[in-house]
Amino acid sequence: MRVIIDRFEGEYAVVETDDGNFVNLPKILVPDAHEGDVVDIIINREETEKRSENIQNLMNDLFED
Repeated sequence: MRVIIDRFEGEYAVVETDDGNFVNLPKILVPDAHEGDVVDIIINREETEKRSENIQNLMNDLFED
């Protein structure tokens, strides 16, 4: 998903989505951004899988007989 930073309000960046809606995004997620910047939001499937495997391994260790 691609969003465009419209403005900043307090601790939020107000961003416009592809369909024209406006959403508040915490500024901490885009610390060096400016009004008009285009921000791509992606899902990192590879890292998600790694985290899932790590959590599963921790659970297996915890509940192991």
